[in-house]
Amino acid sequence: MAKAKAAAKATKKAEKAKPGAQQQQQQAKKGDVSYEGAVAAAQEKYKQKGIRWGVAHIFSSKNNTIITLTDLSGAETIAVGSGGMVVDTDHEEGSPYAATQATYKVSAIAIEKGVTHINIKIRAPGGHNSKTPGQGAQAVVRALARSGFRIGSIEDVTPMPTDTTKRPGGRRGRRV
Repeated sequence: MAKAKAAAKATKKAEKAKPGAQQQQQQAKKGDVSYEGAVAAAQEKYKQKGIRWGVAHIFSSKNNTIITLTDLSGAETIAVGSGGMVVDTDHEEGSPYAATQATYKVSAIAIEKGVTHINIKIRAPGGHNSKTPGQGAQAVVRALARSGFRIGSIEDVTPMPTDTTKRPGGRRGRRV
């Protein structure tokens, strides 16, 4: 009986002596991970076996940034990430921070699958909506370059109406 009490006290003292380990476990449960570290780990683990091209399709609006990495034909999806997958609150989905973290997540998967070179296609909402990409697009390009990919080309593929249906709002515009 006395031995059991002494063992329980010893384990409590050991737990108090290691507050850093508990904090790391709690952070891991919350999902606070450094995706930049994941990219570095993937680069160390997977050595390049030649040149493999991919296409990074970036859709960037003011509310979200979506990154889809495919092969050159666009038929085979390699990795997908978005600002909403990384941050908790809705108003942060379109921020450069969320875009950067989502890009690191996508690039870690791409490096594991052997992608070394990338062509980038940036798209804004377009049509009757905004024709300029959101603030996450530039952050994505910087993060892809920082992840170790060789960038072949950067292209804007926003759909622009040439002669289209009537814009919503009527003759006198939207009255607020």
